[in-house]
Amino acid sequence: MRKLIYLTAFCLFTATVAAETVVVSLEKDNAIAILDAQEGKLNKTVPVGQRPRGIALSADQKSLFVATSDDHTIKIFDTSSWKESGRLPSGEDPETFALSPDGKLMYVSNEDDSQVTVIDIAAKKAIKTIKVGVEPEGIAASADGKWLVSASETTNMLHWIDTQNWSIVENTLVDPRPRAASFTADSVELWATSEMAGTVVVVDAASKQITHTIKLEVPGLNNDLIQPVGVLIDKNRRYAYVALGPANRVAVINAKTYQVEQYLLVGQRVWNLAFSSDQQRLFTTNGLSNDVSIIDLANFKVTKSVAVGRYPWGVAVKP
Repeated sequence: MRKLIYLTAFCLFTATVAAETVVVSLEKDNAIAILDAQEGKLNKTVPVGQRPRGIALSADQKSLFVATSDDHTIKIFDTSSWKESGRLPSGEDPETFALSPDGKLMYVSNEDDSQVTVIDIAAKKAIKTIKVGVEPEGIAASADGKWLVSASETTNMLHWIDTQNWSIVENTLVDPRPRAASFTADSVELWATSEMAGTVVVVDAASKQITHTIKLEVPGLNNDLIQPVGVLIDKNRRYAYVALGPANRVAVINAKTYQVEQYLLVGQRVWNLAFSSDQQRLFTTNGLSNDVSIIDLANFKVTKSVAVGRYPWGVAVKP
């Protein structure tokens, strides 16, 4: 009987892993790539529209949102059929976006218009536009629902927006060209990358002040190749992972000591990152080598590279 229980548990675990799907936006192919996460192979590509970049799954995992920048809209796709099921009024040239913790609202960066558009997803209606700094791109919503942060690349600021009244209550000056931002799961810290400075800043969410600046330096590489973009912190705040663009590496940073522990070699021009649902693996989009790297986080080892198509940019994982 015990053997049967173990076998059943193993089969259930295997089935869960096998069901996980990685979805990648392909900026130059105007498509998304759909990967089998367990096998590490490309299943198919699906046309989605002009210049897709930011992507995310809905709270119930039944829909995939894709920012088709040159179509000036956020398209919605059914994750069972991968057919388009709707569109959201995103404003001009949507590139990146974040979802509210309850999944009801979407916050879109409109880079050309220096604003953030707030969308009611169910109503498919823009309910608010918020003026921010020049060239907003990175955007993050805190898990406690209190804060929305927009990073403006040219103004070099993180704009703290109170989600109760949609007003900017604080601006944090950061290093040149902030590209991405991510809150810790407890909403205590915000981590933001600065592409031109080759740094990551850690900001205290209560005071809005920078507490740590982490300089990224890869032995043997010129500093101008180290251009951090995507950043993620695991749910237990043990490690942060930073995509270093043309440095072709992911930095592994101890999120307690704020020290870089190692650099993992991945594909060329690594843009963005996503965890597997159990946070045991990390998937990176490598724009110039046209592939996705799969990283085993138990051993900090790249286990596979999967060719997906031209200019992979955004990545999302469906359990």
